[in-house]
Amino acid sequence: MLGSSATLFAETETTSEEDPLARSILAKTDEIRFPSEGFQVDIDIASSSPDGDTEKRKYRILSKGNENTVVMILEPASERGQIMLMKGRDLWVFMPNVSQPIRLGLAQRLTGQVANGDLARVYLMSRCPPRILRTEKLQGEDQTVLELQAVDRGVTYHRVLLWVNKSNHWPRKAEFYSLSNRLMKTCLYENYQIMAGRKRPTRLVMVDGLKPGDRSVLEYDDMKLRDLPDKVFSKDYLKKLQ
Repeated sequence: MLGSSATLFAETETTSEEDPLARSILAKTDEIRFPSEGFQVDIDIASSSPDGDTEKRKYRILSKGNENTVVMILEPASERGQIMLMKGRDLWVFMPNVSQPIRLGLAQRLTGQVANGDLARVYLMSRCPPRILRTEKLQGEDQTVLELQAVDRGVTYHRVLLWVNKSNHWPRKAEFYSLSNRLMKTCLYENYQIMAGRKRPTRLVMVDGLKPGDRSVLEYDDMKLRDLPDKVFSKDYLKKLQ
């Protein structure tokens, strides 16, 4: 079911060579997070900080592959009708009272700790070749730690570290870094439940890298497989969804 994109960080440590084992692990992890077929899911997001009120928002995602996603705002009611469309590297927002769509960046903040790309780009294996860094324990279980290094700017984050359970390929934790190698946020994958035919994380906790008290909790619900024709992911069709 779960937000940046100078020299590249640690150039001497990265490699352009293909790592088949790392790609296999990441592919299995992506299949656990979201179906490979077309699907729909609702996401409730609660963002909070120690000195502020909790902001609650609700979205509906329609996705097909990793290049076609529609993000619809369901709540608050004052923003209902706003729709984001991702096609490949391009992301637009359509407003009910604005004739032309507005171009957005995947790394732009959507709400709280959540970037546009966190909802629009559902799979991690996208222009970020993975490699295995190490094995370590997390909550008493062996994890494979993958590093995903961006090869261009058409991604949400420049670098991602991902902790994957060695026994079942469940994602457990991720760290997201900016181009300057600043830790932007940490994400925990929790509350595995059956959705769309298999166990998936239904709760993501995103914590700010500089202000740990600032966080967003994403709750995934009502995931279902859908036959989504290509026309759904077109500017003309979005008018029917508003």
